[in-house]
Amino acid sequence: QRGDSLAIVGPSGSGKSTLLNILGSLDSPTRGSIRLDGEELAHLPEQRLAAIRSQKIGFIFQSHHLLPQCSVLENILVPALAATGRAPASAVERAKQLLERVGLGHRLDHRPTQLSGGECQRVAVVRALINRPSLILADEPTGALDHSTAESLADLLVELNRDDHVTLIVVTHSKELAAKMSTTHQLQHGQFAASAN
Repeated sequence: QRGDSLAIVGPSGSGKSTLLNILGSLDSPTRGSIRLDGEELAHLPEQRLAAIRSQKIGFIFQSHHLLPQCSVLENILVPALAATGRAPASAVERAKQLLERVGLGHRLDHRPTQLSGGECQRVAVVRALINRPSLILADEPTGALDHSTAESLADLLVELNRDDHVTLIVVTHSKELAAKMSTTHQLQHGQFAASAN
């Protein structure tokens, strides 16, 4: 449901990241179906899946995967470039607004090597939001951060989910992050074992 927030928790090897990859159309399911905004994704050609990923899905990983040779602004604009072949002025303006919102407006010309780990992860969140996706998939987004930075990033994700009505699905080992989601599902051996609201 649009605007929901969901945490998927479970032990290592339980299938959490695999499930997230299937939901994001990075992997194909062996059976069943995946629908996003009413469109069945499971058997679409790769070109169409790539377009859906760039337009409708924002990805946040444990490691920020920022390009070291690019500025913060250039890194954020990568999905906009992938979607349209160029970064329209509206995407540049949105990037600047989102950077201000996450407290990094003064860092748009910096390189990732000039930022802290927490700042890089906030840039990765902004990059995930640049194309106004309907779905954000986050795989251990706070896992590599210290407690204070992780708490700040978790609050940011909840705020963006609430204010922008973006559906948020988070895979996490963090009980604190999972508790901030509206629903938590426990995954064990590739099966949902329990859920809680």
